[in-house]
Amino acid sequence: MLTKTRLKEQIEKFPEEFSIDELIENLILMDKIETGNKQSENGEVISEGEMENEIEKWFE
Repeated sequence: MLTKTRLKEQIEKFPEEFSIDELIENLILMDKIETGNKQSENGEVISEGEMENEIEKWFE
């Protein structure tokens, strides 16, 4: 979950004018990164071999 502090930091990096779509895309990306970091910290990852098997299934 995002915090106000992180949100404020990200908004400060934006140009003076930006679209709501750009803001939403950035928020979604931030959330996905936060989620991935937490999953990694909790050991909720798969091995490279498992990942390759999953990718192969996509192309079947």
